[in-house]
Amino acid sequence: MEQAFKEITQWTDGATQVNHTYLLSGDKMLAYIRLGTTEPFWFKKPITISRSGRKFEPVDSAQFTGSFNVLTPSDVVEVQGSKGQVYFVNTTEKTCTCPGYTYRGDCKHVKA
Repeated sequence: MEQAFKEITQWTDGATQVNHTYLLSGDKMLAYIRLGTTEPFWFKKPITISRSGRKFEPVDSAQFTGSFNVLTPSDVVEVQGSKGQVYFVNTTEKTCTCPGYTYRGDCKHVKA
């Protein structure tokens, strides 16, 4: 299940890290919104994010004018999987956030 989180890590030792807001599905990052912007950057394929030494807080969907999905590009659509899961399909790039596409590079959601 996808959830939006804002990173609240207090970086030490003079680190110049910047905290962003992330759309995560388990330990996979689907997209992020850079600090100070409202436009999400979508990854072609979900990437693994390490939570080690980092702190996050769930984001109230009202902060995104209703939900994170409001900010998705017009070529990204939400689809429901066979067991009720929600995935995102980029219809232009023919990618999907489901496990089938992640592991095989192909799935029924992209073909539909």
